[in-house]
Amino acid sequence: MSARILAIDFGTKRIGLAVSDALGITAQGLPTLERVNLAKDLDRLRGLVEEYEVETLVVGNPISARGEETEMSRRAAAFAEKLRRATGRRVILWDERLTTAEAGRVLRQAGLSIHKRRQARDRLAAVLLLSGYLDYLATQAASSYPESGAVP
Repeated sequence: MSARILAIDFGTKRIGLAVSDALGITAQGLPTLERVNLAKDLDRLRGLVEEYEVETLVVGNPISARGEETEMSRRAAAFAEKLRRATGRRVILWDERLTTAEAGRVLRQAGLSIHKRRQARDRLAAVLLLSGYLDYLATQAASSYPESGAVP
């Protein structure tokens, strides 16, 4: 059984969250954290790490569409490092280009009001972030197995 992964859609006002199942197959959204201050935010995240027995944290890295660093990606990287120190867990920065935009599109198509979209957007962005990371892990695991019919 694998340890869980916590995805964090980092923002200056809110933090979207999603956690994997114990097998690392599915992503479940968690309630969005309203930012208070760094110390309290880290304490709440530390609590979630313990509650869900999280081994790895994946922090969304909002790099530009051209793949370049942005002011927010620098902030996310600094936050990721503080999170690593606060939790003692492995923290990975993961390209989150378009996850928030995709979350907004999905919620608009679902016909939600602007208020309800705002409430759900960060959580859905974290779910999309984690789903992308889990897909990557599954692809990596599949490529390490010999092709069917191959003799080891």
